[in-house]
Amino acid sequence: MLITVVTIVVVLLIIVTAAVRIVQEYERGVVFRLGRYVGVRGPGFILLIPFVERMVKVDLRVITMDVPSQEAITRDNVTVKVNAVVYFRVVTPEDSVLKVLDFIRATSLLAQTSMRNVLGQSDLDELLSQRDALNLKLQKIIDEGTSPWGIKATMVEIKDVELPETMQRAMAAQAEAERDRRAKIVHAEGEFQASERLSKAAHVLAAEPQALQLRYLQALTQIATERTTVVVFPLPIDLIKPFLQSKSGREQKE
Repeated sequence: MLITVVTIVVVLLIIVTAAVRIVQEYERGVVFRLGRYVGVRGPGFILLIPFVERMVKVDLRVITMDVPSQEAITRDNVTVKVNAVVYFRVVTPEDSVLKVLDFIRATSLLAQTSMRNVLGQSDLDELLSQRDALNLKLQKIIDEGTSPWGIKATMVEIKDVELPETMQRAMAAQAEAERDRRAKIVHAEGEFQASERLSKAAHVLAAEPQALQLRYLQALTQIATERTTVVVFPLPIDLIKPFLQSKSGREQKE
């Protein structure tokens, strides 16, 4: 009698375990009855017909997947290695189970091949300076490929672009030459502006000799403030010309 009761309890536990399922809020259960698809259930408490129905859980949350580094040749014949990250989620649970064996692996392989194709159609400058446009292009291609599987690719981001050492040195030399060019242009513009100001100042001083004398005296004042022992400077004839004229007048009167 005791053995019979224990057997019944064990059978009931097996039946309850096979019949009762709990589906989380972020999950859905794709139910099959004797191999045929009968619908999507959840979230919450799910009751299945034991040994007749089975359920496959599908996570609806956004999946973050790293795309391994891919080596490709750009349109301008530069070999690069690029890796990326893809964000996608399941929008149709039944399609992700019925139409593809492993939707995560399938999405990963599709992202790898799509990235190689996009890199082959792009120039190196475009890859370095227009990365947002390439991200949108990749996202559109991957989304179109995964749409029949019930997958929505929400975002694709290119992370790192690895260049050959020779190309890195060439780009560094180009950047240095560009900086030198800009520095020379800025210096030349400064010299040109300074020459214009000096030219205007020369015209003003030429029109007013007294201004030239005042500027000379100002320069002497600045020199006097320096910590020097001996200062040798020329004396303009204009400064002593009045004294010479006065002396000449007195000699004539005598």
